[in-house]
Amino acid sequence: MWINKIILNNFRNYQKEIIELNKNLNIFYGENAQGKTNIIEAIFLCSMGKSFRAKKDTEMIQLEKESATIEVFYEKSDRCGKIKIDIGNKKNIYFNGIKLKKLSELLGSINVVIFTPDDIHILKGGPQNRRRFLDIMISQLKPNYMYNLNLYLKTIEERNHYLRQIREENKSEELLEIWDEKLIEYSEKIYSYRKEFIEKIQEKIIKIHNQVTDNKEEIKIVYQTDCENKEKYKRILKERRKLDIIKGYTTKGIHRDDFTIYINDKDLGIYGSQGQHRTAILSLKMAELEIIYDEIGEYPILLLDDFMSELDEKRRKHLLEKIENIQVIITCTDKIELENKNILIYNVRDGKVIKENQEF
Repeated sequence: MWINKIILNNFRNYQKEIIELNKNLNIFYGENAQGKTNIIEAIFLCSMGKSFRAKKDTEMIQLEKESATIEVFYEKSDRCGKIKIDIGNKKNIYFNGIKLKKLSELLGSINVVIFTPDDIHILKGGPQNRRRFLDIMISQLKPNYMYNLNLYLKTIEERNHYLRQIREENKSEELLEIWDEKLIEYSEKIYSYRKEFIEKIQEKIIKIHNQVTDNKEEIKIVYQTDCENKEKYKRILKERRKLDIIKGYTTKGIHRDDFTIYINDKDLGIYGSQGQHRTAILSLKMAELEIIYDEIGEYPILLLDDFMSELDEKRRKHLLEKIENIQVIITCTDKIELENKNILIYNVRDGKVIKENQEF
């Protein structure tokens, strides 16, 4: 799988830009705030339908413009495709010229694995960061997962609203059964997907982490949930009903899931060093890469947004050794010189992308 062309119109600081890529390494370098990450964002947007950094779609429209358009042309082993996204008063997504009705219809068209400097917070930050990591990975491979997750989140929102009505307007508690049954139904499906992929991560990450650390560290990932079966979650919802009413929100559920990584049987979040966190996130992302390959039979596109600066020379070397036959798009402040690699190098200055060499 690889992207051969990107067209940006009024997207971020790009007024009109056509970027052609090769199948292997593509390096975009330049000073900060010149537009490098915007290229990564455009690709991620066409893969997931959402930005990894903008809270509102309108933030991606160039200043003083009313709309923006992103087009990504890609090839897979068995087909070619084009994703087009128009952003204006609302967002419209097109696949090969056909307007999509649901986001789930887009997912899986372009598979990506993304590294950013903020990824360290997947392990060091709150549980929502780890859930988001799982959500992005699973939804690319199982679009029905995102469909069920969205239904669950909508139901949680409705249940929370009714909990506040019970507290403030003395509404009947019995009607909560309607939302509880829906939550239990969606939770069972979401849990099944998450459990399956946590097990796949565990299988991959052990070998990868051993290689990265020269067998000096043993890594383990443990999934934490209250929703491993219908009966347990139903009991929890009933037991916590009074507390939920007092608080005005649903205190337990699949939306509170988490996973913990252990290094040599010690909780990484509590006892891990900065270096161990970086190594663990590298292993986690490489496991994601291998899982996607196993699922679809070809490697996803690897997006490295200023992530090389987060790694020391040894980790950089290990990463680059693992990315043969994968399209990689790297952003960095300084030009990276790599030997024996098929590379396109681009200098990014003030919303302009200048190709510096031809691949060899």
